[in-house]
Amino acid sequence: MNLSSSTSSLREVDEDSFEAEVLRCPQPVLVFFQNPEKRYCQILQATLDEIAADGTGEVKIVKVNTGNNLILCAWQEVEFIPTLLYFVNGAVCERLVGMAEKTAILAKLNSALHHHRQPCCPK
Repeated sequence: MNLSSSTSSLREVDEDSFEAEVLRCPQPVLVFFQNPEKRYCQILQATLDEIAADGTGEVKIVKVNTGNNLILCAWQEVEFIPTLLYFVNGAVCERLVGMAEKTAILAKLNSALHHHRQPCCPK
């Protein structure tokens, strides 16, 4: 398995594009806060690439390089990497911190989709 970050299918967002790509997105968004040089982030990125490739398109998956987006990380209260934040209607509905197995990521995605289908996402 090639874990190079250059082969990722995930779109990278930054402080300038975060609002448009995540907060105003009409579909649920999974945001992967990561450092592409860290081995555990590379492993998790490979899992997220697999989920994105297998997905139905109901959930958008993007990544944020924490080293280049310190203000964004502080605003979203990202203290550890990797961190996965699940946004629905511009609000965080779910959060996973640290390494996670594919089943745990998918369970949180299903929960985010459930929130998306409800009138309001809890904050």
